[in-house]
Amino acid sequence: MSSLTTEHGIVHYETYGQGPPVVLLHGWLESWRLWQDTMEALGREHRIYALDFWGFGESGKKRESYSIDDFVFMVNEFMERLGIQRAPLVGHSMGGTVSLMFAMQYPERVSKVAVVGSPIIGSSLALTLKLAGYRPIAFVVYHLPWGLRLGLRLAAPLITRDRNWYEMIMRDLSRTTLESFLLSISSLRRTDLRPRLPELDIPIMGIYGERDIIVNPNQWQPLQQGAEEARIERFLGSGHFPMLDEPQRFLDTLRNFLVEAPSSPTESEDALEEIQP
Repeated sequence: MSSLTTEHGIVHYETYGQGPPVVLLHGWLESWRLWQDTMEALGREHRIYALDFWGFGESGKKRESYSIDDFVFMVNEFMERLGIQRAPLVGHSMGGTVSLMFAMQYPERVSKVAVVGSPIIGSSLALTLKLAGYRPIAFVVYHLPWGLRLGLRLAAPLITRDRNWYEMIMRDLSRTTLESFLLSISSLRRTDLRPRLPELDIPIMGIYGERDIIVNPNQWQPLQQGAEEARIERFLGSGHFPMLDEPQRFLDTLRNFLVEAPSSPTESEDALEEIQP
């Protein structure tokens, strides 16, 4: 267990493996624990960093704001403090949205981005999540934990085939404050990445489960339309958590993406210029 103490709050993270760095970002109501199996698998070739966003997991919770922009700033501060100059980012759901925004704001720090079940447009969130972004509703839901537990218990088989998911999300939910619960999903609901997607000129991969009831599974479409070089992987047997529903295919897909050598028209042109007399 490791942490950074910054003037903006404590950042908890876990790290594993040796090699080039990769940064993993979790989704709403989650923590770094979502990535445990992924860290073990990828740690054979990479140094993996999985952090908790402010307001979630073991990171600091004494803040007034938990917006997507705050999390983008947090990732930059994290990478600066650990001396990670440039790395691929892998984000699940909200974490993928943060990853794309980070690549837009700090392009020099990102070599690749993989998003998993991530909303490109906030309106693609399920109605229940969008409603959670309104304070009166969030207040009632958060202070009636038995109702939230019952709802998640009933919805669990539709969300993922992993039988351990409910216990994991309950543990992570117990470490979430009302403000981080409300403000993060409210910010995500208002997000629309489409206008800036054409700015991205790095390899991008979108992994989307066709059975996702949390984020519209067709969010791969605006990603591919906006970032023309985006590679899309559609998991027919997965819901919102492909890493849990189809773990081996997920790991193989992600590992292949991370080890692929990036190529771009600019690089090809530079190479041609070098060999011309």
